Amino acid sequence: MKTIYLDNAATTPMLPEVMVSITDVMKSTFGNPSSTHQIGRKSRALVENARKSIAKYLNASSTELFFTAGGSEADNLILHNAVTNLGVKTIISSKIEHHAIVHTLEHLKNKYKIEVKWVNLTSEGAIDYIHLEQLLEQTTNKTLVSLMYVNNEIGNLLDLKKVSDLCIKNNALFHSDTVQGIGHFNIDVTKTPIDFFTASAHKFHGPKGVGFAYVKKGFGVQPILFGGEQEKGARAGTENIHSIFGMQKAMEIACDNLKEESTDIQSIKNYFIKILKSNFKDIQFNGLSESETESSYIILNVRFPKAYPMLLFNLDLKGIAVSGGSACQSGSSKGSHVLHEILNEKEALKTSVRFSFSKFTTTANIDYVITILKELIK
Repeated sequence: MKTIYLDNAATTPMLPEVMVSITDVMKSTFGNPSSTHQIGRKSRALVENARKSIAKYLNASSTELFFTAGGSEADNLILHNAVTNLGVKTIISSKIEHHAIVHTLEHLKNKYKIEVKWVNLTSEGAIDYIHLEQLLEQTTNKTLVSLMYVNNEIGNLLDLKKVSDLCIKNNALFHSDTVQGIGHFNIDVTKTPIDFFTASAHKFHGPKGVGFAYVKKGFGVQPILFGGEQEKGARAGTENIHSIFGMQKAMEIACDNLKEESTDIQSIKNYFIKILKSNFKDIQFNGLSESETESSYIILNVRFPKAYPMLLFNLDLKGIAVSGGSACQSGSSKGSHVLHEILNEKEALKTSVRFSFSKFTTTANIDYVITILKELIK
């Protein structure tokens, strides 16, 4: 049976070059980076060289990066610090953020009695920038805006520069969950003066369980994990040196080949859209995922004309891995909170499938998926 992997927004397969790099480092470097002897110093050098290398691609300072266990921890670290360390009393966000944001905001609201305001969305899930500006102008408290760069379910792109400018104009801080963007789009902090953002290596062909938080120079960081002074006191726990090195390698490969690979993947996505439209009447695309300019080239969220309750299960039986929503909600009977937010009740009941691509996706893969879909959808 063929295996076709089209769930790259959930996670990407690790590159062979990254695996080799990690294995080599595991053989040669095992010391604790906090140890002062030469074996420990060798590990410390590896961690700091990785920090400098990753920062270079962001035009950031290495002192602005804090290694974490992934994007969710990085988002939590930033949001908790905004409230407990930076004095933020109001957070403006959207209801279609990743649960690492939405659930953390619920916790912070309940525990610290902060004010959470939700920005309006268009019917396609885009941020209403006019309403965002109004919310910022109406707020007198110290405010943080938290909006994701690339929506993980529908692929919508946020205009980071526009939001940054609005925040600067209104003396607000700006955090973005950029987990779906790092390694796939250029982010230059000298051109887009964002205050905080996050990354997770497994979204760009690196290892799982490692990521980073970017915190603009000048903001102190207090830990949410205690018991050590690692990461400049921001995070307790011995650094995962082998995965950090793997993340550095994956980041280098992704950024060095970004232009060519993004063009190739976009062509695959365009081909899929074209062939879907020619084979399935009344098919629709959720959010802005059909757009070449307003959506990630990685994600296509497809809404079929009616409900097919067993479609994902049957695709899996045919060796096709896709998602009906965020993979973080696997097994949930609640469905996608993103789609429920932007679709009316009738449309939300129809079957939606998120297909997400990588540089390993081929037109032959797409052709096979179309053949199977035609078998399953009569």
